Amino acid sequence: MIFIPGQEFNENFKISEKTYNDFINLFKDKNPLHTDEDYAIARGFKSKVMHGNILNGLVSYFIGECLPVKDVIIHSQEIQFKYPVYLNDELQISATVSEVYESVNAVIFKIKFINAENKVVAKGKIQIGLLS
Repeated sequence: MIFIPGQEFNENFKISEKTYNDFINLFKDKNPLHTDEDYAIARGFKSKVMHGNILNGLVSYFIGECLPVKDVIIHSQEIQFKYPVYLNDELQISATVSEVYESVNAVIFKIKFINAENKVVAKGKIQIGLLS
């Protein structure tokens, strides 16, 4: 098995203007919390809040492109959003292997998204299947 419990993988991301705009253009979620600076500030945020599902997309990229094996499929993913993420935030995804099930070729990762202030803004778990 290529993965062992405790093994950690990390990747850095920046929530760019392009990512933000592409998400809105693709999914049409124009909720004012995400698109209206004044609206978001009036509700106690420092700026427009990025869509949480952008982080789900980063998880997909991370699993499909950043792990040392490409023959994988996501079985399930769970993310809890702890703090808001803003435009141009730099995030690190940290994924630690928590469980390995060799009999069914499955691996469970605990994940964390950590911002530049070292605050965990989201966390969860991902189960993947190894296809080969």
